[in-house]
Amino acid sequence: MLRRKPSLTLIILSIVVVSVHSCCPAQCDLNDVLSLNNLMNAMATKIVEKSKIVCTNVSEKGALVSCPPDYIPYSCSCGSACGSWDIRNENTCHCQCNNIDWTSARCCKIIYG
Repeated sequence: MLRRKPSLTLIILSIVVVSVHSCCPAQCDLNDVLSLNNLMNAMATKIVEKSKIVCTNVSEKGALVSCPPDYIPYSCSCGSACGSWDIRNENTCHCQCNNIDWTSARCCKIIYG
């Protein structure tokens, strides 16, 4: 689950609300819905084209490792042949086996523009 910047989400939500209100005072016809769909697809394409995913690896001794600020774990890996892990507080990999010697995480974030 990748986080989005709140400002970008609010801008998109505002455009959708304004578009729906302006096209649908009482009732939308099929052309209004298709136009809104096309607008949303174009906006999403522009956002994706201007975005990139940046990732880094982190590791620590023991059963826990946290991602740097603004990054979230994409996957975790555990030492001691442990294959059971979970993500805590949306930024920490936790290996669930006893006597873990190391834990690593692949941490990623989306950069807009």
